[in-house]
Amino acid sequence: MKKKEKQNKRLKIIPLGGLEQIGMNITAFEYEDSIIVVDCGLAFPEDDMYGVDLVIPDVTYLKDNLDKVKGFFITHGHEDHIGAIPYVLRDVNVPIYATKLTMALINHKLEEHDMLKKVKSKVVKYGQHINLGCFRVEFIKTNHSIQDAAALAIYSPVGIVVHTGDFKVDYTPVFGDAIDLQRFGEIGKKGVLALLCDSTNAERPGFTNSEKTVGKTLDNIFAEHKDTRIIIATFASNVDRVQQIINSADKFGRKVVIEGRSMVNIISIASELGYLSLPDNILIDVEQLKSYPDERTVIITTGSQGESMAALSRMASGMHRKVTIKPTDTIVFSSHPIPGNEKSVTGVINDLMLKGADVIFEDVHVSGHACIEDIKLIYSLVNPKYSIPVHGEYKHRIAQSKIAEELGYDSEHIKLISSGDVLEIDEDSAEVTGQVPVGNIMVDGLGVGDVGNIVLRDRQRLAEDGIIVVVMTLENGSGQLLAGPDIVSRGFVYVRNSESLMDEAKTVLDRTMEYCMDHGISDWGKIKNEVKDALGDFVWKETMRRPMIMPIIMEV
Repeated sequence: MKKKEKQNKRLKIIPLGGLEQIGMNITAFEYEDSIIVVDCGLAFPEDDMYGVDLVIPDVTYLKDNLDKVKGFFITHGHEDHIGAIPYVLRDVNVPIYATKLTMALINHKLEEHDMLKKVKSKVVKYGQHINLGCFRVEFIKTNHSIQDAAALAIYSPVGIVVHTGDFKVDYTPVFGDAIDLQRFGEIGKKGVLALLCDSTNAERPGFTNSEKTVGKTLDNIFAEHKDTRIIIATFASNVDRVQQIINSADKFGRKVVIEGRSMVNIISIASELGYLSLPDNILIDVEQLKSYPDERTVIITTGSQGESMAALSRMASGMHRKVTIKPTDTIVFSSHPIPGNEKSVTGVINDLMLKGADVIFEDVHVSGHACIEDIKLIYSLVNPKYSIPVHGEYKHRIAQSKIAEELGYDSEHIKLISSGDVLEIDEDSAEVTGQVPVGNIMVDGLGVGDVGNIVLRDRQRLAEDGIIVVVMTLENGSGQLLAGPDIVSRGFVYVRNSESLMDEAKTVLDRTMEYCMDHGISDWGKIKNEVKDALGDFVWKETMRRPMIMPIIMEV
């Protein structure tokens, strides 16, 4: 009996997303009747998710345990950590805790979804402790490619868990203070049960460069291209990068245009809160570009990841209404492609080069994530009993587990878990004891979750092989064929060039309907199946394709 009681007293760590991909980060921590949730992010759709706008985590577990859920703690303001909040909080409406800039970005999202007044939120300062249920949570200053990033020390009845969030070690940040390594060390001395550490750059040797190094590179680019217009694409959320571009523009006497909706939003929020300092009159509207010579202007734009609807992609394809790429332009990619985006980015670079522009895409970026030596530093300061690599694809997390091995951790103390695993942990042991439902909820337009695997499979088939619609009219009562069957196809073959194929298909259908009439088959379901089978077999033999076949029966 005692053993069972002890088992109930363990901390449960339950990742609900984010452990198989870069994106959709959300982790629940549960002890007895208290659950707190760290982050609530979205993922962007894969190539085969036709028409899907974004993907959010399945939070069935939180909905089923709503009375236990006390609050959300958000580490920083990137989409893969805050993007799902407006969707998840419709069902799990509990308070949100975050730092100042992060909360401003969350509030902007909630306002867009008309939820601002419905959600309780609290801005937290570094070093502040929040007590919720069985937990106490402390926010620790870190550095990342967006300001106000935080690590969390989660104090539970069985020990302290440190969650780094996304972080890097930057001793000379552009804005604000360096990462609070002293606090990591102090918490490490108290004894830390587990470390959930960012794995994104766990394959990269050495230390991550300071964000300030990009400023020098930008200055060099501005000095070397004094006679051209400069267009710089970067992440909208990287306020420090934008600051450095503005600093360089100011130094070289150029006016700055901000282009792209997300860029405009974040920059206006950051400058209102004092995270961005803008020299007087440096910003101009895109309409005013005509009033200045090219060599006196800089455009900061979204689209560094090759996103099809972002401003730079539209400029590259000639679809942008206000900016036309000229052969005299210098275009700078101030980012690395996120894994999976390489093809899109290359496509945009090619389009820009075809227009004659000079494209620079090397050495104008430093990562926001810790490389191997920085990860080792955090481990040595925190000195956790258990290593739980998080944030990244499996290969990134394996790389971090190898770092932990080098530091002397054995397989018992390195826990590579998957989304949905319930890891029960205390001083004596850490083991996966079960699974909870997890998965992708797809958002398409205003629909949340109405596009599931079946709809997606249909879209994939339509995209790959097209559709054939078979229309026929039957007489009410007797079931005799009055008209048809007629064939309409879309995305299958170009009908004008395939008349003989369509004629043969019509013959197959005529024979099938004769067979149905002769054998007294009047059930619509059976007729539809006969039509699908006969036409499907014929089309496969002739074309090696499997279009969707949709029989439509009308009755008169």
